Amino acid sequence: MAEKMRAQVLTEVKHFELKELPIPEINDDEVLVKVKYCGICGSDWGSFNGKYADEVECIPLTTGHEVYGTIAEVGKNAQDIAVGDRVTYDICTPCGTCYHCRIGEPLLCTNFKQIGIHTDGGFAEYVKVPWKNIYKVPDEVSDEKAAFVEPLTACLNASHKMDCTIGRSVVVIGAGLGIMHAQLAKLRGAAPVIMVDMNADRLAMAKEVVADYVIDASKCDAVEEVMKLTNGVGADFVLEAVGRSSTYEQAFQMVRKGGKVEAFGICAEDDFASLPPVEFVTSEKKISGSCAGIGYDWGDALTLMKYDRVDPTPLISMIVPLEDLEDALYEIRKNPKLVKVLVSPEATERTILYK
Repeated sequence: MAEKMRAQVLTEVKHFELKELPIPEINDDEVLVKVKYCGICGSDWGSFNGKYADEVECIPLTTGHEVYGTIAEVGKNAQDIAVGDRVTYDICTPCGTCYHCRIGEPLLCTNFKQIGIHTDGGFAEYVKVPWKNIYKVPDEVSDEKAAFVEPLTACLNASHKMDCTIGRSVVVIGAGLGIMHAQLAKLRGAAPVIMVDMNADRLAMAKEVVADYVIDASKCDAVEEVMKLTNGVGADFVLEAVGRSSTYEQAFQMVRKGGKVEAFGICAEDDFASLPPVEFVTSEKKISGSCAGIGYDWGDALTLMKYDRVDPTPLISMIVPLEDLEDALYEIRKNPKLVKVLVSPEATERTILYK
């Protein structure tokens, strides 16, 4: 194996630098993964722009947390893992000893770290990972789909927290990853499933893939439209997958009395929504939050893909070489046709997948 690798290092806010670095050395409890694909997440844009204070503290850093690859090296304590295995991995590394970990809330760990967010990740040729975090990818799941496992785990956690029930209405605000949220709601028997966005291309995709109704918020009052579709009652469940105070406020207006808002989109730390506290009391509206997948969410995500219960393929818009990472980050913000972009250290040119 070569001693050096290429990696995109966030050396300062708003600047990636392609560097040649030593391949990470693994300990006995780790494995080395050769990266085939690493998806660009909306939170990568936030990290790039210094949106999250705890991540800025980690710079310089190789980011990237939506990884699929193959095992390149195995630590001696690793079990049932071999060189060449197709894998993805749980990015969460909670401490296991703090109060939250010990009461079964590892996502709220006091010392919470995630690979590719707080420690070096997948925008590189290789990444090292604790062997216990590894999940083998079934033969039935393509390489491209396998790069979507981490986003699906986050959606699964949100689905568990929202806990929508058969026959109840669900509104998803944001038709990017929100399409995956809608697929999970439909699997749970939600009806109708309503998507809200301001991007006509994404709404068309949502309608084709999963949505019973789509609402273009650039052309109408989305709250009024939801009320019409729910006979004036409001939605039983509303999931916000944009990360803006204005859409959180809309979500709270759309949800019915006694209904539930699931908070998924990440706002800036200084962005605040105005929610009337009286409605928590008199209307018994509820809000819960969900930030990531963890543990066997990875196994469940792979099972759902294996049996074609969830298909992320329509969301995969483009594959770009590692060298194009920073350009791709800006393009995602400008090109409405781009939903999920995969970065590949093996690619030498771009592959456009959207229509």
